[in-house]
Amino acid sequence: QVRLVESGGGLVQAGGSLKLSCVVSASFHSLNTMAWYRQAPGRARELVASITSGESTNYPDSVKGRFTISKNNAKNTLDLQMNSLKPEDTAVYYCNADQFYSGRYFNYWGQGTQVTVSS
Repeated sequence: QVRLVESGGGLVQAGGSLKLSCVVSASFHSLNTMAWYRQAPGRARELVASITSGESTNYPDSVKGRFTISKNNAKNTLDLQMNSLKPEDTAVYYCNADQFYSGRYFNYWGQGTQVTVSS
């Protein structure tokens, strides 16, 4: 069982920045792809950023150039630096991790952290 606990959400004005962190209870070496997702009211959950075990990153066009995903090995956190925030970035942000263990696939979610961007 892997626990993911997000923090860092809050209220920020458009154009501002926030950094989200996700404390991971397992070693990064035991996990595969990790990611941040978000879900706005009335909308489906969508991928915001992902990072593989080989450190390859992927972003949708909506956040490319503004968001950066990274692993902090010293703190064992998955971070998301968000710059130039827009009101449409308002959502609950979730940390996610994939794990292949003993021939089985597991997927874990955090509880989410609210990000609100005012115009």
